[in-house]
Amino acid sequence: MALPKQRHTRHRRDRARKQYDMELVNTVECPKCKARKLSHRACPECGFYKGREAVKKAPALAKAKK
Repeated sequence: MALPKQRHTRHRRDRARKQYDMELVNTVECPKCKARKLSHRACPECGFYKGREAVKKAPALAKAKK
């Protein structure tokens, strides 16, 4: 197995680790239902995109009474 000839510096080590950092997802507010959604995508809650219905959503079913 290969061994490194010289030790890597802390700066070089940390610079490589920086690439594994997670990025925050940018979300915007849906103008119709005010839910958070990804930009340039149909709203997962109401199914609207650019003021018109892009995805047909089934009506919410009422919870069964106990």
